Amino acid sequence: MVPLDRLAQITDRFEYLEAAMSQGGGDIAAQGREYAELRPIVAEIREYRALLDGIAEAEAMLADPEMRELAEEELPVLRKRIPEVEESLRVALLPKDAADGRPAILEIRPGTGGEEASLFAADLMRMYQRFAEARGWSFDVVERAETELGGLRELVANIRGEGVFAALKFESGVHRVQRVPTTESGGRIHTSAATVAVLPEAQEVDIAIDPGDIRIDTMRASGAGGQHVNTTDSAVRITHLPTGIVVTSSEKSQHRNREIAMQVLRARLYDAERQRMADERAGARKSQVGSGDRSERIRTYNFPQGRMTDHRINLTLYKLDQVMQGDLDEIVSALTAEDQAARLAEMDG
Repeated sequence: MVPLDRLAQITDRFEYLEAAMSQGGGDIAAQGREYAELRPIVAEIREYRALLDGIAEAEAMLADPEMRELAEEELPVLRKRIPEVEESLRVALLPKDAADGRPAILEIRPGTGGEEASLFAADLMRMYQRFAEARGWSFDVVERAETELGGLRELVANIRGEGVFAALKFESGVHRVQRVPTTESGGRIHTSAATVAVLPEAQEVDIAIDPGDIRIDTMRASGAGGQHVNTTDSAVRITHLPTGIVVTSSEKSQHRNREIAMQVLRARLYDAERQRMADERAGARKSQVGSGDRSERIRTYNFPQGRMTDHRINLTLYKLDQVMQGDLDEIVSALTAEDQAARLAEMDG
């Protein structure tokens, strides 16, 4: 059962914001954000209340001989919908992750497996790029270092659009591939891996960085993959001394490089702070879908069998070609649903 007093409080707040915005005054931007967050919840509340009202009316009709037959037909249909609507409303009432609507910083690095791991890292980059394109998001490469065979030594990209972090936040972890490498002449299946990290973009108001805590070095930069040489000392490396985090950016403009590197540094520090808080809330529990543990093996891509398995939710799809082409919707939906179910269980417990 959903607590009706809480529903009344949310509806009252929504109606207050509606009236306040129409009259002007106050912090219109803040009111608008809160109003937009509450609108889908209030729509669910109104549907739930309409269903309860419909049941009450049908039950009252049972006493009227002329309406009794109609009421007996309607009541089972209305009552059957109650659990579904209640579940949908409970999901809508779950606390929102404040970072869900933010752009994201995507980082991909090869793990074990040598050159094949680098080639797989490049495949993952293209997978996320196509997923972003399908959703109408922008995918801007911040830092990219390639191997001679076209694999990735490192990728840092900025992804912008609606609901980016909400969709990608469960992608962080170790992605494992099983296939016959192009570099293998004997036809043997190799296992290699790449690490993915997805960080919510942070603003200066989220993370204040003391200028005394960073060291900025400029270096000679080569272009993406070393394909051309930029002869000016434009690349920037920023070291955050308290944490040892190092960020580089190698665009042609030194000013832009500082901007980009600070943006990535803020995201990493913000993510570390979010993780610390999540660990405090969860204690030693690491079973949740979004534990954020970068060393956790989360997924296997088996090319000989055309199979993708997400180990956290035991999801197996036999459509690896489509997945590698960026068709991640089914995976994202399943991970989101599992996270919601876990949080609902936690709330009930």
